[in-house]
Amino acid sequence: MVFVSLGTQDKKFTRLLDIVSEAINQGLITEKVVVQAGYTKYESDVMEIYDYVSTDEFNKYIQDCSLLITHGGVGNILTGLKYNKKIIAVPRMEKYGEHTNDHQLQIVNNFADKGYVLKLEDDQEYADVFAKAKSFKPKRWVNKNKEFIEKIRDYIDNN
Repeated sequence: MVFVSLGTQDKKFTRLLDIVSEAINQGLITEKVVVQAGYTKYESDVMEIYDYVSTDEFNKYIQDCSLLITHGGVGNILTGLKYNKKIIAVPRMEKYGEHTNDHQLQIVNNFADKGYVLKLEDDQEYADVFAKAKSFKPKRWVNKNKEFIEKIRDYIDNN
């Protein structure tokens, strides 16, 4: 199963669903596709679309999916990495009215440059990205929150 998450941004992100729909129609995606669409309204006979799912359902979809396709939100990317999932990250772009700025492009570039995700910035390259996803092995994410908290505690205790 492929899980697509558009997050909860209050702007539409039909561009990503158009790409996924086209990839299904071209046979680039052959598995069932489940979408958490948020505010994006989209009709499809090739995808199972929900506005929102509970946190438990969301985590279960990510755990069960073979591929996570997501917007460029840090939370979705980190959740996918927590479960060592192949991720295609598509940043919401200001020029398409999908966000107020291009911070998601910066986020996705950072994760892609380090080998954690595949970046899909422009819909013309989507076939190449889906082909790469088949053999993509994401870099393993190591959560360093405990180390960070210890450094803060040490700093507080010593100052």
